[in-house]
Amino acid sequence: MRAKVFGAAVAASAIAAVVVARRRSGASSGAGTPSAPRSGWLSVTVYRDAGDVMPGGRVPPPLTGFGDGLEVEVRPAPGDKGTELRARFRPDGQSGSHGGAHDGRGRLRAALREAKQRIEVGEVLRVDPVPHGRRTATPTGLLVDLASARSNEGGTL
Repeated sequence: MRAKVFGAAVAASAIAAVVVARRRSGASSGAGTPSAPRSGWLSVTVYRDAGDVMPGGRVPPPLTGFGDGLEVEVRPAPGDKGTELRARFRPDGQSGSHGGAHDGRGRLRAALREAKQRIEVGEVLRVDPVPHGRRTATPTGLLVDLASARSNEGGTL
């Protein structure tokens, strides 16, 4: 029993070390990364016409929470696959009361995903919690819970 717990803890530590190393190596390069492009634009492809994405030029509701500190635009998606909804913090540093661009990047990514879901489906889809009580806490279960809680902001699980 102790060997299994110890093995799980070692595996969890190794996974955490790899994740930290990848994030550090990607953040130090001069080029943009998938999570932080150099231009600052984050985008989602919405399978709708541009008029449905921003009707009357109005910004979709989840993005309105950022106020004037956000640039939002729509353009045709590559391959005629709908419309790209793009957003970034204003380059002049005007980001309202939401902190700098680095502080709010995760919130902006989550807001773009929420806008996409509202436009395409009409509601925001949520993962239901564990339906029957509590499960036994394990080191790997804790890692999965932490990753799931941040996956909407970080881009991938």
